[in-house]
Amino acid sequence: MTVQPLLSGVPVFVEAVTAGGFSAAATRLNRSRSAVGKTIARLESQLGVRLFHRTTRVQRLTDEGQLFYEYCLRALAELGTARTMLEAGRQEAAGQLKVSLPILLGRRRIAPILTRLVAEHPNLDLVLRFTDRVVDLVAEGFDLAVRNGPLGYSDGLSARRIGQERMILCVAPSYLELLGTPASLLELTSHRAVTYARPNGKSRWLLYDDVQGPVEIEPSSRLALDDLEAIADAAEAGLGIAWLPKALIEERLASGGLVQLFPDWPSHLYDSYAVWPTVPHMSLRTRVAIDALAAGLSRDQ
Repeated sequence: MTVQPLLSGVPVFVEAVTAGGFSAAATRLNRSRSAVGKTIARLESQLGVRLFHRTTRVQRLTDEGQLFYEYCLRALAELGTARTMLEAGRQEAAGQLKVSLPILLGRRRIAPILTRLVAEHPNLDLVLRFTDRVVDLVAEGFDLAVRNGPLGYSDGLSARRIGQERMILCVAPSYLELLGTPASLLELTSHRAVTYARPNGKSRWLLYDDVQGPVEIEPSSRLALDDLEAIADAAEAGLGIAWLPKALIEERLASGGLVQLFPDWPSHLYDSYAVWPTVPHMSLRTRVAIDALAAGLSRDQ
């Protein structure tokens, strides 16, 4: 058995298993189904075992195929670890880094930090995708994501806190002139609100009363949007009170388009996290990006 043809067939075999068949693997690998089938057949001949039970519609692993697949995954993981360690030894971030960012925070604060890495590391390729959707990092091929707020348990993911966002209540002066200024947090429930549209339909504001301490309020809202910039626009238009990251509306506060409610009371701080698939050895490009984010966002506090 020669090593080179065996190694060349392993990635095709693994792709055929993970994709669920030869046709799907061919699409992912940009090959013909016939080419994938011949590669698998050649691999079976080299190993002297049948890896798949084949029918006209389905390819299902044999017991020997399942065992070989498990060993192939371990071997590929070890090769990935070796590559990462060699990359770290070069002390220069290289390769493609694909990052998922929340839309407004990503555009305003995170993208400028990450794009500077391209100038600092000539062999680094950066792909930024902006969405407020929680992406599946592994399935969608992301190396890193930035997320705000409490992180639920996610098997196979690691996280590091990289900063905090100060959340404040804000409103347009025209709204206050028309409907008055709430004197307490309790009065907020009788005022109009512009809220963030969540999948469960419920939006909650986490606030601090100078007497009661932490308070959770479910505002009364007829206007829910899933974009923070649109929420700020609606609030500035006098359509209601909004709860937004202070750093993202500084210009509106400075111009007087929005004013802060209860400015003397403590603000709620939302943690920002870098999240990535758990691996034995983090790639240098991922580590460099996380360190840059932690340093850059901490300076903004």
